[in-house]
Amino acid sequence: LLIGFLLQVGHEPLPPTIGRNVLGRKVLYLPGFFTYARHIVEVDGKRGLFRGLTPRLISSTLSTITRGSVKKAFPLEDMEHVSNKDDVKTSLRKVVKETSHEMMMQCMSRVVSHPLHVISMRCMVQFVGREVKYNGVFSAIGRILKEEGILGFFVGLVPHILGDVIFLWCCNLLAHFINTYAVDDNFSQASVIRSYTKFVIGIAVSMLTYPFLLVGDLMAVNNCGLRAGLPPYAPAFTSWIHCWRHLSAQGQLFRGSSLLFRRAPIPAACFPID
Repeated sequence: LLIGFLLQVGHEPLPPTIGRNVLGRKVLYLPGFFTYARHIVEVDGKRGLFRGLTPRLISSTLSTITRGSVKKAFPLEDMEHVSNKDDVKTSLRKVVKETSHEMMMQCMSRVVSHPLHVISMRCMVQFVGREVKYNGVFSAIGRILKEEGILGFFVGLVPHILGDVIFLWCCNLLAHFINTYAVDDNFSQASVIRSYTKFVIGIAVSMLTYPFLLVGDLMAVNNCGLRAGLPPYAPAFTSWIHCWRHLSAQGQLFRGSSLLFRRAPIPAACFPID
């Protein structure tokens, strides 16, 4: 978690190394997951790898509890399983209904768990500037309330929710249309293929919606008094759209999406080393 987020904020404390791509050409590679992990251990010890873990676990727990509560409060009526092409309208209606229900649960759980997610992000990003501003969950809650008010707990929420909603609808609808039109019911392995369709599509769609995750996480730490959220590491963004446009202009909308074999763009080779 820590390494992935530090890569998102663009913290590159180690210089790139020269390697070769599949064509044998020399390219610059940024340190991968394991090299980065060794650096963190050297600086903070093994305990440093678990920065922000407690609020992250609480956030995940709140998310799970909220989803379960919403599911019980608003149960989804069972509908007959339909897969034949003759019943496309009925099948599509079923997918839309299930996706709408899933979207409601996801949005509610995201809203409830996001404040702890913000605290977790800020605890982790303190590694960059060696700060101790956010030391515990309760002290972090008090500090955010004092400095930013209630809205401080929900910075970055909008892009996260948008990413969740786009992911759910794209994934479920694409899986439905592929299973309906591309997979023949007469094929002996049709059921097996259908069981994996949503998983494979989910991987592809998650990459397309990654920028929403990146922008949401960056906004959680932007301009909050921590070094990684202030110039020269990042501008003080006025909104998540401002952040998106800034990253897009620099070709950084997928920054941190890969933990291994991270090829360095030309500007990355000139990152300042603290």
